[in-house]
Amino acid sequence: MRLRNKPWAVKLVQEHPESVLDRPDPEKQIDWSQRFADCSRPLEIEVGSGKGHFITTLAEQNPDKNFVALELQVTAAGMILRTKLEKKLDNLQILCADAADITSFFAVNRADTLYLNFSDPWPKTKHEKRRLTYKTFLEKYKKILKPEGQIEFKTDNSGLFSYSVASMNNYGMHFDFVSVDLHHENEEIVAMNIETEYEHKFAAKGNPIYALHADFGVE
Repeated sequence: MRLRNKPWAVKLVQEHPESVLDRPDPEKQIDWSQRFADCSRPLEIEVGSGKGHFITTLAEQNPDKNFVALELQVTAAGMILRTKLEKKLDNLQILCADAADITSFFAVNRADTLYLNFSDPWPKTKHEKRRLTYKTFLEKYKKILKPEGQIEFKTDNSGLFSYSVASMNNYGMHFDFVSVDLHHENEEIVAMNIETEYEHKFAAKGNPIYALHADFGVE
């Protein structure tokens, strides 16, 4: 969902280059050791962070890990940045860029976990290659994830979920967790779940939330 342009958000992003990489050159490697106080910590990436409730909550709850919010829209990046500054989340960086360039921004075997939350379903067949669980994207995720790294995926769109299960299965991925109604799983799973803004809205309408955790396996 495209957000309405907010001048304050664009201005805020421009004022904080230490926290936001805005449209970095994909031809130049990012030195993450200069962006985080301790680059040896586990690294987790959310692709498509929206307004940032999920990733900022995760960063706040896990100060022993580093997080990157990868978000294309500058307005959304500004919203995430505002929360980051308010909560003083030194373990969170914001990357305002296209997910298609993800292998340009992260080294091979760099990330521990990659989150795909409520991605655009791109329902038309002609747009299949834009889906974030299309095989070319899976290939890129495999490169940047550690061998034991995991993808965690959530959506309210049954079509995208079915497509993603099939795409990952065809790619040879292993499923560690699959749910067609995440909010009605056992209490432990529900308690551990961090909702996104969209998830809260969809669930409030009674829509089931689909989720899966998958990995590429150790070759």
